[in-house]
This record gives sequence, structure tokens and C-alpha cells, in this order.
Amino acid sequence: MNRRAVLFDMDGTLVDSELLHLETMAAAVESFGYMLPEGFGDRITGMAIGDCHALLAEKIGFAPAAADLVQRKYAAYVERAGGLKMRAGARQALSFVRTSGAAIAIVSNSDRMLVDANLSAVGLQSPGLVSVTRNDVRHGKPNPEPYLRAAWLLGVEPSDCIVVEDSAPGAHAGLAAGMTVIGWPEPHRADIVFPAGTIIAEPHDLIAMLRPRLSHSSETSTLPRIA
Repeated sequence: MNRRAVLFDMDGTLVDSELLHLETMAAAVESFGYMLPEGFGDRITGMAIGDCHALLAEKIGFAPAAADLVQRKYAAYVERAGGLKMRAGARQALSFVRTSGAAIAIVSNSDRMLVDANLSAVGLQSPGLVSVTRNDVRHGKPNPEPYLRAAWLLGVEPSDCIVVEDSAPGAHAGLAAGMTVIGWPEPHRADIVFPAGTIIAEPHDLIAMLRPRLSHSSETSTLPRIA
């Protein structure tokens, strides 16, 4: 049996950080004299900062350069990241995957500065941890490159990888990489529409979807996908 791997998204999947991202984005935008449009937080789940900047330009005519937005938003985020917690059930899921013998990587659309701040805050940063950030690839999610890079770093075939995502862009990326994708929406995000081919996990029980897929490869191959 080939070695398996589970590739976890970070924000909203492992770390309860989506609210901090929104709050610091709002503060940065307001510091330039603008206001976030209504519903902006729901629109940007899973987006890289460059795509967020482009959406601001489209929706509210945001004129400051992307680099200036990044500087202010990231400074505020790193200052407050120490108070972050892991998402409920995430630590147990990581422990289950490790016990199964599968490899683990973290694959994020955030930049390295924020990924490292998050992982340190929740005690996940450790020597040998494989993580892929937006700075490590040419194209972020929904492009498959981040997940394909993680598989390559782990030495695992994409077909032997399971992706865990809380966002539609991330799920698209995993599917495009030829991987099994589990959509694990946050409890308050029933609005997220995952792409066809995504296996949907209950917000409070990720392990139930991981357990059969980390047993024997013959069993895994017979499991249906749920749109």
C-alpha cells in the first residue's frame, strides 16, 4: 500500500483565524479612508491577499497599492496573532492522522509571515513540519500548485493525498491536483458551496470522514464522493 498524506488548509480549518483576518483587513482598509463592503468577509474566505486587493478595487474603488495594504494588514495581524486558538476538533484530527501513519502538510493561501505567526500561536510550529504558503508557489489556490508542491515535498503521489479544506477555492485546488478533498466548513458557514466531487464532513466531526480513508487503500477506492 502506498503511503498516504493528509494536507490541511490552515485558516478556518486548523486555526480559528478567519475573524482576525477580517478584523485586521477592515482596520487596514479604514486606515486609508475606506470601508469594507457589506458581506466582504464571506466573499474572501480562502482568498490570497492579492485577490482580496483586486476585489476591493472592484467593489469600492480602493486605490492604495497592494503592498501598502499588505504592510498595514499584516502588521496588525501579527501583533494580535498570539491570542489565536485552534479550531475545535482540529487538534484531535491531527493526532488521529499522525497515529494512522499518514504524512501531514499544511497548505495555505496566506503568506509565510502569517502562517508562521499562526502555527507558533497554537503550538504547531515544529522542526520538520512541511508547510506551503503563498510565497512558495507561483499561483495560489484555486490553482492546484500549492497542493501539488506539498505532495512533492512529502514524496507522496497526489492520488494518495487527502485535502481538508474549509473553503471553495481550496477545494477546487485539491480537486484540480487529483486529490481526495474533504470539505470541513466552519459551523457558522453553511453558506459555503463546495465544488462537485468534494466529500462533506460535519463541522464537528472531521475524524468520521478521515477514518475510513486512512485505512486500507482497497477500502478507500470504493468510497463514493459526495457533491
